[in-house]
Amino acid sequence: MSLSVKHLLGIRDLQRQDIELIFKTADQFKEVLQRPIKKVPTLRDTTIVNLFFENSTRTRISFELAEKRLGADTINFSASGSSVSKGETLIDTVNNILSMKVDMVVMRHSATGAPHFLAKHINVPILNAGDGINEHPTQALLDSFSIREKLGGVEGKKIAICGDVMHSRVALSNIYCLKKLGAEVTVVGPPTLIPKYMAEALGVNVTYNLREALEWCDVANVLRIQLERQNTPLFSSLREYSLAYGINRELLDSLNKEIVIMHPGPINRGVELNSDAADSKQSIILNQVENGVAIRMAALYLLAGERKKMLETEN
Repeated sequence: MSLSVKHLLGIRDLQRQDIELIFKTADQFKEVLQRPIKKVPTLRDTTIVNLFFENSTRTRISFELAEKRLGADTINFSASGSSVSKGETLIDTVNNILSMKVDMVVMRHSATGAPHFLAKHINVPILNAGDGINEHPTQALLDSFSIREKLGGVEGKKIAICGDVMHSRVALSNIYCLKKLGAEVTVVGPPTLIPKYMAEALGVNVTYNLREALEWCDVANVLRIQLERQNTPLFSSLREYSLAYGINRELLDSLNKEIVIMHPGPINRGVELNSDAADSKQSIILNQVENGVAIRMAALYLLAGERKKMLETEN
């Protein structure tokens, strides 16, 4: 089996069988990661450039580790200190890098649609590591993979996405992924942080009552408040946000059931999630981080396979 796409630009472009193929491949790579020697030579002759035009810690390290575990050669590019700061265009930057015989591009950019734009102009696979407030496909894949691992499947499960939905590319990718896999989704947060179109356009439930969402769900995926993307204040204060929408141990203990807690990171501890909840036995946050490497190994491996087929067709 192979992917139906040549690039991984977003979950919206994937079919359900693509997601399931990535999961099955990640299962195999997760087994590799448990071995004493955690490397396979699958991409030994492949060079991958990590183009990060936006700050990142977890995603960048996870991709780099995945690439090294697959035996690939990696090049790390940061916009700060590069010719981008001198006015070089995105296409010129990438074409200069590709002229050095790079085989794949992993890209994070603050502009929505940047990877999609690039995919129309270059002929190597592009893997979107986050673009603006649009999508973050590998985060959604590892989140659903983690739910599948914890609960035995995703179909029919009830997932609450909590917090700053408006500014979160993680939320949008998660909604696409969860819906394709047959889950029910509710978004919850202040009215100012949930777009008006959500229910009708994306087929999700919307509530502004956190307790109501937590009583309903099997899993709560808690989002970070993204103050850096908010041009104007959208709630009165972080303290008041925490009082109304923060999740802590006391709140979890008061529910009529035990739910799973997730967070894509980084956590604003004491705001959307208290340490007594983030570090509890109900939390699978560190499992998400671990699964991120296996999912990204799977995505890189499968896209490399598409690249190989494309080259064979050209020749």
